Amino acid sequence: MPSIRIGFSTDFNLLNELVGIGTTIPTARLDVVGAIRADNSAGSGGVSTITRYDGFLHTKQGIGNTVSIAQTTKGNLNSLSGEIVISGELTISEGTSVTGGRLDSLTVTNSFTPPSGDTTTREETPERGSTRYNEDLGQLEFYTGYEWRTVGSYDGSGRGRGVFGGGTPSTSNYQYINISTLGNSYYFGTSTHTRFARLGAGSDGTRGVMAGGFPAINIIEYITIASEGNAIDFGDLSSPSYGRDSGGCASSSTRALFAGVIDRSPSATIGSNIIDYIEIQTLGNALDFGDLAPDNGAQSDGCSSSTRGFFAGGGFPGPHKTIKVVTMSSKGDAIKFGDLTTFRTYAGSVSSSTRGIFSGGGNPSGGPAYVSFNNSIEYITLSSEGNGINFGDLTQGRHSPAGTCTQTRGVFGGGYLFAAPTTALNTMDYITISSFGNAIDFGDLSIASRFGSGTSDSHGGLGGF
Repeated sequence: MPSIRIGFSTDFNLLNELVGIGTTIPTARLDVVGAIRADNSAGSGGVSTITRYDGFLHTKQGIGNTVSIAQTTKGNLNSLSGEIVISGELTISEGTSVTGGRLDSLTVTNSFTPPSGDTTTREETPERGSTRYNEDLGQLEFYTGYEWRTVGSYDGSGRGRGVFGGGTPSTSNYQYINISTLGNSYYFGTSTHTRFARLGAGSDGTRGVMAGGFPAINIIEYITIASEGNAIDFGDLSSPSYGRDSGGCASSSTRALFAGVIDRSPSATIGSNIIDYIEIQTLGNALDFGDLAPDNGAQSDGCSSSTRGFFAGGGFPGPHKTIKVVTMSSKGDAIKFGDLTTFRTYAGSVSSSTRGIFSGGGNPSGGPAYVSFNNSIEYITLSSEGNGINFGDLTQGRHSPAGTCTQTRGVFGGGYLFAAPTTALNTMDYITISSFGNAIDFGDLSIASRFGSGTSDSHGGLGGF
C-alpha cells in the first residue's frame, strides 16, 4: 500500500488486494466512488496510467448526476463503443456543434420541439425522413426523398368534416357534414360562380379546392374546411377558352389533379384527356400534368392514396370501365390499373389510404348516358393493380352521387333517379371503407343536389407516416 498519496483527498482502503477510494468495500482492483479527473500534466510517478477519461469508463457507464458537455470538454469520449445511460439532466452548451451519429431510441417524457420555419427555409436536399414544423401551413411535414409532404392527422378540432359543393339546382351553395356522426348537412357558404354539372374537388386536409363546371367555367376556387365561409378565387384551369365539367379529382397533402373532363367550346362539345394539377397551398392557374390517353375518360371520377391518383369509368367518349393511375408527386401520362365491374359515368368515389370505392352513377351499357343507373358499390386495393370487386349496394341507386370520406367512413350524397332526371335528391348514405356490405342511411342534404362533388379534411390521399 502506498504511503504517500498525491492528488487524492481521501484515504485508500485496501481490502483483499482491492483498492477503494471513497468506499470502504471495494469491488475491483481500483474502485473509485465520485468524480475522477486526470490529464496529461500529471507527469510521471503516482498512478501514471490515469491519463485519459475513457480509461475509467466501462462498456456501460451509468451517469446519475447532472452532466455538462461543453466545447472545452477534453478526453477521447468518441472512442466509446458501448452504452451511456443518463438518468439525470444532459446539458449541451450553446454553440456546441453536435453532428453525425444517430439515436436508435429516444424517449421524451414532457415535450419535444422539432425544427421549424416557413416554406422558403426548407432544406433543398435533406435526408429522407427529415421532419419539421411548417409555420406557413401550421402542420408537421416530412421529406419523402423526393418532396416535402405534410403529416396526415385525423384527430383534433374540425377533423372529419366533409364538404359538398356545386351541382344543380343548388348551384352556388356549399354544405358540410361531420362524417363520424349521423345527421343532416349544414350550410357552409357560397361559390364564387354559379355552377352546373360535375366539378373536380379535392383537399390537402386544410384547404378544399373545386374546379370547372358547366356552362363554360374554368374557374378554380378554394375554401378553408375547418371554418365556414364563402369560396375565394384560386386561378383557372389550363384551357382558358373552355369550361370544364365532368372531371374527376385526386388530391394528396400538397397537390390536386383534375382529369377526365369535357371541354365545352361555344360551338362544340369535345372530349378531353387533359390532366391539370395545382399546388393546393398556393394560388395561380393549373399546369399540365399529363394525359389519360389512350382513353379520354370524360365523366369519370377520382380518388387517391397517399402517393397515387386513380380515375375510373366514364362515358364520353365511351362508355368504358377503365381504371387509370398516376403517381401524384411526379408528372406523366396515366397508365391502366384495371377495370371496373360495370360501366359507370358520374360515379361517386371515396378512399382510405389503402382502398378506393366507386358507387352509383349512370350505366350507358353501350347506349345513351341515361339508359340505367347503378346501385352497386365496388372497391379496389390502391397499392396493387387489378379489377374492381363487389362491395355492396347503395340505399338508393342513383346517377351522380358525390362522395366525401375519412380514413374509415365514406358518405355519398345527392344524385337523381332515371324516372325523374331533373329532380335532385337529398339522400345521404354511408359505408365503412374497410369492410363489405350495403350502405346505411346517414341523413339528408339540407339542399338537394345532383351533379355535385365532395371532399373532406381527412381523405385517403393525405398520407402521413
